[in-house]
Amino acid sequence: MGHAVKIPDLLPGGQCVRYTTVMGRLFLLASFALTGLLGACLAKTLPAEESAQSFQEWQILEGKTGQPINFKDLLADLAAADVIYIGEEHSHRSHIEAALRILQALLDRNQRPALGLEMFGWNGQAGVDHYLAEPDMAPDLFLQEAHWKENWGGAYSDYAPLIDFARSHHLPVLALNPPKSLVRLVAKEGFLRALKDPEMLRWQMRDEVLSDEPAYREIMVSQLRACHSGLSEEAYQRMYEAAVFRDEGMAKTISDYLSRRAPGVGPVVSYTGGGHIQYRLPVPHRVLRRQSGSLRQRTLYLTSYEPKRQDEIRTLLGQSIADYVWLTPVSAQGAPRRCLSPP
Repeated sequence: MGHAVKIPDLLPGGQCVRYTTVMGRLFLLASFALTGLLGACLAKTLPAEESAQSFQEWQILEGKTGQPINFKDLLADLAAADVIYIGEEHSHRSHIEAALRILQALLDRNQRPALGLEMFGWNGQAGVDHYLAEPDMAPDLFLQEAHWKENWGGAYSDYAPLIDFARSHHLPVLALNPPKSLVRLVAKEGFLRALKDPEMLRWQMRDEVLSDEPAYREIMVSQLRACHSGLSEEAYQRMYEAAVFRDEGMAKTISDYLSRRAPGVGPVVSYTGGGHIQYRLPVPHRVLRRQSGSLRQRTLYLTSYEPKRQDEIRTLLGQSIADYVWLTPVSAQGAPRRCLSPP
C-alpha cells in the first residue's frame, strides 16, 4: 500500500498533463476516470449508409437512430422522465448553457425540477441550502460553507450560472457526491479497508453494497488501462473501486430524493461529467436498481464538436453512448483529449 506508483496527473476535463509518484493522487484518477475523455473507448461503427452523415454545432442526435431531432421533440421526451442525466465536459460554458436551456424549458411547462450537481459533496449540502434560502448571503461565505475547495476546486464562476438559476427560481439543488475525503480514502486503501473508517458510518455508507456489475467493470477497467497504462493491478483495482464508490454515492443521493419528493414535483436534472452517464451504467443503472426498476430516465451526452471528430461522433452513436448526443462548440480550453482502448 505504501509504495509509490507513477500515474498521470489530471486537470478538470481529463487532460493528462504530467506524471507524479504520489500515491495519494489515485483519488484524482478515480474522480476523473468517468469524464468525457473516456467516451470513445469501445470500437463500434454505424452502418455504411449512416457513416456519410455530416454533423454541425448545436445539433441534437437521437442515440438509437443517429438522426437529428429538434429541441422541442427532445424536451417532449425529457419532460416525461423522472431523472434527466446531462453529461458534460467540465467547465464548458456551452454545456452550462444547454443545461440552463433545459431547466428553463421545464419551468415553462410548469415543472419544478431539482438540480443535482457532481461539483458539490454531501458535506456541502447545508451550505448549498443556506445559500439558496438566503438572498443576501455572500458568495465567498457560500463557497466556504459548501466546502467548494475541498470537494471540487477550480473556478466557481464556471458553474455559478447553474446555482444562480436555481437560486432565482427557488429550485432545490442536490449535492450529489460523497465527500472527496471518502473518495480519496477508497482510492488509497480500497473499499473494504475504507469501510472501517468512522466517516463511512457518519455518511451512512458503511452498510452500502457497491454493485460490482460485469458490464460496468469491463468498460471501466478497459478505459482505465487505456488512459493510464503501466500501473499495478492493485492500483487499477483501487481506482475502479473509487469510481464505483462515487457512482453509487451519487445514485444514492438521487434515489433518496426521488423517494421523498412530493407528488407532482418535477424531474431531477443531474449534471455530471459525461462518463458518469455513459451507456446508462455508472449512475443511471444504479438509481434504477435502487428504485426497483420502476423509473423513467433519459441520458443526454454533451460533447464538443469539430469537423475532424466526425468518425468519433459516429462511434459514440454506434455505441449508444446515451439516449441523445448534443454537439456543442469547443470550449475555451480546447477540445478534450481522448484516449482509445488498443485494438
